[in-house]
Amino acid sequence: MTPVNETVASGIPPQAAPQTIGRGAVPVDDEAARLEALRRTGLLDSEPEPAFDDLVSWACDHFRVPIALVSLLDADRQWFKARRGLPVQETPRDVAFCHFTIRQRLPMVVEDAARDPRFQDNPLVLGEPYIRFYAGAPIINRQGLALGSVCLIDTAPRSFGMVDRMVMAQLTVTALAAIERR
Repeated sequence: MTPVNETVASGIPPQAAPQTIGRGAVPVDDEAARLEALRRTGLLDSEPEPAFDDLVSWACDHFRVPIALVSLLDADRQWFKARRGLPVQETPRDVAFCHFTIRQRLPMVVEDAARDPRFQDNPLVLGEPYIRFYAGAPIINRQGLALGSVCLIDTAPRSFGMVDRMVMAQLTVTALAAIERR
């Protein structure tokens, strides 16, 4: 059963929240089902769309970060449906911070990636775009499958409070609504 405070903080209605295992809040979802749900959206390799582009522009301005993304994770890559501040359209999945984000229900925050053992040797930390701060929230569909994430990146460490996390979670609700309107 989902505690009320997690549901409110995540912005995910209880019926859409995936079931979890233990304290790590790792969704009990089938990767094949998740990939099929992502494929059915028709988003991968699609043209830019104002709803997603506006979302990342707003996120950059609101949070005062140089990079914001709507990131989708397929089997081998992280593809950006919308991006601001990052010149590339995709990265390999094995270096994607969002790979970890989609395994959670709540926003994932890395205040200093250079000090986080999961990321300190990551090529995106050691080289361009020199990620130090990352905040990402999973975009979870109505079946409880994480399609991708909305994420923020900065080149300097920073803190991220509870209100910021709640705003991030709300951005994923907005992103899901844009997906469903397609």
